[in-house]
Order: sequence, then C-alpha cells, then structure tokens
Amino acid sequence: MIGLTILTNNGRVFVEPKLNRRRALFVLDKVDEILSWERHAEQEKDTRFVELGRYLCEVRAGQYWRLESLGSFDDFLTKRFPESRRKAYYLMAIHEQLPRRIHHDLQQVGWAKAAELAKVARRDGERFDCATWLHKAIELPKEGFKREVEKHLTGQETEAWEIIYFKLYKSQLPVIERALETAALMLGASKSRGYCLEMICADFLAGAHLEGGNSDSLLFALGRLYSLLPDPQKMEFVQQMGKVQ
Repeated sequence: MIGLTILTNNGRVFVEPKLNRRRALFVLDKVDEILSWERHAEQEKDTRFVELGRYLCEVRAGQYWRLESLGSFDDFLTKRFPESRRKAYYLMAIHEQLPRRIHHDLQQVGWAKAAELAKVARRDGERFDCATWLHKAIELPKEGFKREVEKHLTGQETEAWEIIYFKLYKSQLPVIERALETAALMLGASKSRGYCLEMICADFLAGAHLEGGNSDSLLFALGRLYSLLPDPQKMEFVQQMGKVQ
C-alpha cells in the first residue's frame, strides 16, 4: 500500500526549509553565548531573554538543529535546557505573542512577568491593551501580577498562596493521612489538601473554645468551617440554625 497522505499547514504542503549554514552557525553561537552568559552573570538573566527567545524561534523555523545532527527541535532544547524545556517555550511565546514595540521595555519586568503578559496577549489578540498591562507588570510584584493575570483569564479572584513544609515521622503519617481523607470526604473531591487541613484546624479551634474559651476565636473557626462546606450542607446548616433560634 502506498501512503498518499501529505501534511499541510493552511493548505500548504510542509516543505523542509533549505538550511542556511552560515546563518545557522551564527544563531546557534548566539544561543550558546547567551546561555553561557546567564550561567556566569546572574544580572543578565532578565535582560537578554527577549533576544534568546527570538533566536530560539529562528532555530525552530529554520531547523538549524539539523546542523548538529539532532533529530528534532525538542532534542535541541533538551541539549541546551537540560533542567527544563518549559522556560525555552516561555521565551519563544514572549517573542511571538508580544508586540515588537515593547520588547525593549520587557527588560524592566523580567522573563517570568513577560511570560504572564504573553498569556494575556494570546488570549486577547487584537484587543490586547499593551500599555496598560505593561504598566501593571512594572508596578506590581511578581505574585501580585500573576494573580491579576489569572483573574483576567478566568474571571475569578485568586488568593495569595504559600507553600509550607513539615518534617513528619513515618509513624505520624497514618493518623494525618486518615484525618485528611476524612476531611476530603466531607468537603468533596474538588477541594485540595490545603482546604482539608484548614478544616481540621478550624474544627480543633472550635472545639478548644467551645466552653469557656475565646468567643472571637470560636466565631472565627465556625466561620471558616462554614465557608468550606459544600453548598447543600451550607443550606442545611442555615436551616438548623433557624430551628435553634
């Protein structure tokens, strides 16, 4: 059987680009130069990322990775970014999605914020308010700007978050896991373990201040417990409180 299927892009047949060896060598050298500079000059990491993203896009478009006898662009990224290829794709998105006129100004915000800007630009398209979002990126701290972007993309307000580490002995794990699983059953599968832990702590505070304790702490704990309940249980709780009155 002879395969007659061909790969096309918008009606055009994919054709392997002619390799410009001289230009390919220049671009590959520039990529290596910037990556080497980053390793030795920490300050430059957030000033040359736009240039690096531009060269990476050219390597992909011109298939310059063939000069190194590599099988694909992914192989090229794996070689240049052994820890994670994700950053490389972020840098390319910055170059492709954000207007050229602000590329120089992106040095003021750093690549992490620029990657968030690219998400907004990709979603908004021609409606992307470049000046307003660039101003927000410059003025807001990184986490604050990330929340602003998340709110814009999802329409939902997001809370600030923090990762907390605990050292636990293996003998402690069974009771902790069982408590988290029990809380998850009450809250529903959609709630993360952070909410489960909060429910356990709120329940403890409520019990500790139930009799002769701090009424403010009791009220706070009960309020947090109520906010964590699924909607049907919230309605049931309100009905029960009505009967108590």
